Amino acid sequence: MRLPIDKSHIWVYNILILTIAYILYTHFPDLSRGLRKKLIFIMERTILHADMNNFFASVECFLNPKLKPYPVAVCGNVEERHGIVLAKNYKAKAFGVQTGEAIWQAKQKCPDLVVVNPHYEEYMKFSKAAREIYGYYTDQVEAFGLDECWLDVSGSTMLFGNGEKIANEIRERIKFELGLTVSIGVSFNKIFAKLGSDMKKPDAVTCIPQENFREIVWNLPASDMLGVGRSTAKKLRSNGINTIGDIARLPCDLMTHKLGKCGTYIWKFANGLDQSRVTTVDYEVPVKSVGHGTTALQDLENPAEVWTIMLALCQEIGHKLYTYNKKATGIAIDVRDNELFTKHWQCQTAISTQSPSFIAETAFELFSRNYTWRKPIRSVAVRAINLVPLNYPDQLSFFIDAEKIDRRERLDNAVEDIRRRFGKNIILNACLLSNPKMPPDCPARTVLPNGVPV
Repeated sequence: MRLPIDKSHIWVYNILILTIAYILYTHFPDLSRGLRKKLIFIMERTILHADMNNFFASVECFLNPKLKPYPVAVCGNVEERHGIVLAKNYKAKAFGVQTGEAIWQAKQKCPDLVVVNPHYEEYMKFSKAAREIYGYYTDQVEAFGLDECWLDVSGSTMLFGNGEKIANEIRERIKFELGLTVSIGVSFNKIFAKLGSDMKKPDAVTCIPQENFREIVWNLPASDMLGVGRSTAKKLRSNGINTIGDIARLPCDLMTHKLGKCGTYIWKFANGLDQSRVTTVDYEVPVKSVGHGTTALQDLENPAEVWTIMLALCQEIGHKLYTYNKKATGIAIDVRDNELFTKHWQCQTAISTQSPSFIAETAFELFSRNYTWRKPIRSVAVRAINLVPLNYPDQLSFFIDAEKIDRRERLDNAVEDIRRRFGKNIILNACLLSNPKMPPDCPARTVLPNGVPV
């Protein structure tokens, strides 16, 4: 085990090393070829992507070692109609158990499957502990969900060795200190580092160096690359584009024509041209949207039941907007019927707002205009989108009662202050007091661009 290093000085050391390397390389052309190569090496980026293997299931098996010999799946609550597989271990995966399928489907494939409930507070603890280990090597640690992180160790190689050595040391520390395994990709950009961590699992390190990345990457399926989802992969296959190399060999203009702006990014990724930086641990990711959704305990069969659900959801959304000092200028809703078919609609609000009641009314109006009630409703989700600062100026309209909206906002703010001081259930809308189809409370979800839950 290494002796502790004062991590507050790592960034100073990184900047100093890189600055000296740049000055020597650019101002002293008579340096020996060997030294110049070393300086180039120092200035090149070394990016790691760490992916905790089967994270939820691995944590559950660590907390309860009796589970280790068995196929295990972490699943949602059946009583709340969230009975799907959230994560599984490798023993369950060997039977064909897939994330997102219903529990009964998983048990048909694996009759001996052990189903456990999720413990998110434990997952958060392990995630935080892993990031503390990452922070030992660099202050540039960017989360990508609970179980994945990018690390930029470009400036730390003089302290800890090259990227592969750092990756292996992290892998051993995660295993020894946390009892979990991690797969790590090492490369010169974030996209290929992520690709590397997916290539070998579990408990492995994969390097994709800049000088021969084409031989390693270009024969892989296009769907393996970050940014190529199911829909994009289907479009690519329909045009005879099956591998990452197929993408890279096409003209960039052609990819842009076929997929728009997304096509440009994918082409750059395939050619190793990603230059996106790894953010520092103290970087505050701007809030993209605030949303809340729920699955009803029983199918919703009339507008009044939908309104009650939406009003409850928007109470939590308003609380989050209040916390972040943000206002919404748009509303989006997702409605899933009892055959699991989802419809999505969104609209702009008449005025920027953080009022729960105004957001609920806008969402319900959007729903009423579009939903035809051919099927009962299984779940509803509402999102406040296009967020702006609290002091954002509004363009008033002759067609809205600005004074009425202002009074409503002041009333909602007063209610929020009371709820914040005495508990969120101290004041409730009367229609929320008795609703047999409303599931237990769950917090609103803040959506960040990198997918990190808040």
